[in-house]
Amino acid sequence: MTHSSPSAVTAADRHDRLVAILAERSARRGQFTLASGRQSTLYIDARLTTMSPDGLMLIGPTALAALDTAGWAPDAVGGLTLGADPVSYAIAYASALAGRPVRAFTVRKEAKAHGAGRVVEGPFREGDQVVIIEDVITTGGSALRAIESVRAAGGVVIGVLALVDREEGGRETIEGTGVPVVALTTAAEIVARMQ
Repeated sequence: MTHSSPSAVTAADRHDRLVAILAERSARRGQFTLASGRQSTLYIDARLTTMSPDGLMLIGPTALAALDTAGWAPDAVGGLTLGADPVSYAIAYASALAGRPVRAFTVRKEAKAHGAGRVVEGPFREGDQVVIIEDVITTGGSALRAIESVRAAGGVVIGVLALVDREEGGRETIEGTGVPVVALTTAAEIVARMQ
């Protein structure tokens, strides 16, 4: 019996495993009120995947490959805390391993009342080419808020990368502002894998 090395894992294998983990750990059926205020029979708590070791290990290289496919070469990635944070950090780590570092940052929901009073935290620099990260897109509101904050801090937003697109109009809302969106998975893919 032969064992494949981690480098032999294909992008399709990583994507398939990521969808499986999201379906197993993060997706629940029931009656839920989403952060957007909408009612849904599907809840996706992406943090149960994005904060797990195997989730992070899959998300980093999968997202990095998606950035390449989109033709985006950001200086930094980040989005509204808390959902975007682990995804951003996974990308930054994978980019360092790939020998082409991309910095990660986080966008606070409001400026700190002490210290420098920043909304955008971390090694973000004015003039950075930025990809906004979102864990789950529903209405697109969180990504739009992060875009506004990053632009106000002098960043140039080149796109939005989401872990999951719930396919409820958020992607179209963001793209309607002229910002392209790439999603690693969709709610439909996850639902298809749920037990």
